[in-house]
Amino acid sequence: MTAPTDFAYKIAVLVFIENEEGEQLLLLRAKSPNLGCWTPIGGKLETAMGESPFECAVRETGEETGHVITTNDLHLFGMIAEKAYEGESHWLLFLFRCNRPIAALPPPMAEGRFGFFSRADIEKLDLPATDRTALWPIYDEHREGFVALRADCDPAKKLAITVEQIIS
Repeated sequence: MTAPTDFAYKIAVLVFIENEEGEQLLLLRAKSPNLGCWTPIGGKLETAMGESPFECAVRETGEETGHVITTNDLHLFGMIAEKAYEGESHWLLFLFRCNRPIAALPPPMAEGRFGFFSRADIEKLDLPATDRTALWPIYDEHREGFVALRADCDPAKKLAITVEQIIS
């Protein structure tokens, strides 16, 4: 196995989108990472193009859902540096909340299929372990403000999360 320090960073966004009823849009992933788990939509930045996290969130939202938004529809509420996620890579994640509700469930795609869920129902779904223990609590507590964290996700250790900054 590669030492955790030998991984390159992957830079990505996650976008939390609700419908008019306040239910979260989630994707049941058909590909890794998080195969078979429900997650918010998102994807990797096109770093060769110089894409910003906001531009990536707008692009990924349109590509995955058909929901047309602008950067003004987004609130950056978190940044997480994940070390050794699934023992395979480091991730730098930018967490966005979309302030424009989505009208309907998007059709299935190669990445997976969609569903709308209340916050309480999300707790009953198959979620990635770090989403259950860290991501959703971060969303619950900081979605109106901002938080920066680092997470040591090395599978050989207990998940360790350190808050680096909070803005209410």
